[in-house]
Amino acid sequence: MLIGEYQHTIDEKGRIALPAKFRKVLTDGVVVTKSLDPCLHVYPLEQWRKFAEKISQLPDNQADMGRLVFSQASHCDIDSQGRILIPSMLLEKAGIKNKAVVVGMFKRGELWNEERWQERRRAIEEKTSSLEKEMGEMNLL
Repeated sequence: MLIGEYQHTIDEKGRIALPAKFRKVLTDGVVVTKSLDPCLHVYPLEQWRKFAEKISQLPDNQADMGRLVFSQASHCDIDSQGRILIPSMLLEKAGIKNKAVVVGMFKRGELWNEERWQERRRAIEEKTSSLEKEMGEMNLL
């Protein structure tokens, strides 16, 4: 289970230390890919396999979704210090330079540019009352 919000730095080689609490779930490495949001998704390998299988079964007329997802994905091993090396192309696409925010999304993690995350978080917090109503309607409260 990947939950929480963590501030981390990116070193000059493009490595980021994953939160210690995430490492227990990510022992086999991760797949990092560009999200449709302005961030990166970090999938545990098992979750990536499930997601990739669903994408690969899309009909031919939706093949561009697979091209987008798979061409921008990278398998990243976790080193002995709990770091992953993220390809520079992915860091650039997400606007991540020296600092990143790691956000847990239960089955996957997200890596955000610090400023973009703060903007997104403010926007989410501004619509709390409508989110609360939606959660109530889905019997989540």
